[in-house]
Amino acid sequence: MGHAAVAKGAAMGQIKALIVDDSSVMRKIVERSLRQSGLDLGEVFEAANGAEGLAVLAGHPVDLILSDINMPVMDGLEFVRKLQTLEQARGVPVVMITTEGSETNVVQALSLGARGYIRKPFTPDQVKEHVIPVLGL
Repeated sequence: MGHAAVAKGAAMGQIKALIVDDSSVMRKIVERSLRQSGLDLGEVFEAANGAEGLAVLAGHPVDLILSDINMPVMDGLEFVRKLQTLEQARGVPVVMITTEGSETNVVQALSLGARGYIRKPFTPDQVKEHVIPVLGL
């Protein structure tokens, strides 16, 4: 852990994140990219779909949500739509994780309240570029 990351995030405390993706491997990649982007990441919660994500949020306030768009049970768009009605998710930035060819879904997600997106496969630099600004650090 670099001293710069500690100093930068110290005022705000560590960032708690929720990563929603039906692939556990992908969730780990997203978490690693967040850490490598220099974010002072604290607790990371995982969910395999939007329904699980909502259940996690009911018991754990987070500062950042990253969600895949294509998932079984409840997809990313439905998840973002439901987030708007959740008191504890109000004001929490949501960044969508997309694949090539899901641009129309991205536009829809943004219109539903998502703040940005990263496209798979992504690098820590892209995470830094697209995720850190939505946190307003």
